[in-house]
Amino acid sequence: MADHVYKTIELVGSSASGSDEAIRAAIARASETLRNMRWFEVIETRGHIEGEKIAHWQVTVKVGFTLEQG
Repeated sequence: MADHVYKTIELVGSSASGSDEAIRAAIARASETLRNMRWFEVIETRGHIEGEKIAHWQVTVKVGFTLEQG
């Protein structure tokens, strides 16, 4: 098994549909420019309330990816 070096970044995804969709949005957008993503960790979940109802979710995720061998 090869040794790996990982880099982590933090992303904030948002969605009116829910926290899961906010996470999916962040990962989907990151996948447009990042390769080798391996894991994520939810760091923070928050939302916006309008008229006593949840109007919007924001989720901060830490994403880990392997660096390419150079």
